[in-house]
Amino acid sequence: MVRTTAIKEQIKIPDGVTVTIENNILTVKGEKGELKRIFSHPKINIKINGNAIEVNGKNVRRKELALIGTIVAHTKNMIKGVTEGFEYKMKTVFSHFPIKTSVEGNEFIIQNFLGERAARRAKILEGINIEIKGDDITVQGINKEKVGQTVANIERATSVKRRDTRVFQDGVYRISRGGR
Repeated sequence: MVRTTAIKEQIKIPDGVTVTIENNILTVKGEKGELKRIFSHPKINIKINGNAIEVNGKNVRRKELALIGTIVAHTKNMIKGVTEGFEYKMKTVFSHFPIKTSVEGNEFIIQNFLGERAARRAKILEGINIEIKGDDITVQGINKEKVGQTVANIERATSVKRRDTRVFQDGVYRISRGGR
């Protein structure tokens, strides 16, 4: 059992970003928007010190040490999201039947997938923008988790069942991910 007396991690707040913490709710505001997240743990304390966010804990064990790393990573992703945003690129691939994709409200519609009559649908999470240009699809947003989950929803909607996946490689696949 590893026991550390105290640990402190710092995250620098860039210019143009406002960070507040109230009742364990961390709010990050930037030029692209605002993100909120709840961080609460009895042994971990988060506070703002000048132009840095401090995440510290006393008498932490391995589990709390890992949690401090997770909180730091989530906070950095929130800061990157409100300054740069996140963008994933996807591609529509077909060899048997031409796939037609479109967006209706908060659903991504995949038509004529493997010649099916019924359209397949994938949920688009709140705050996510999707652009379709031919076979290329761009998924953008400020919340990394929501962007990634929307991409996963689209990929899962085009999963091939009861066919040889070596032959039927049709679908909508992620080809790149990252910031803008």
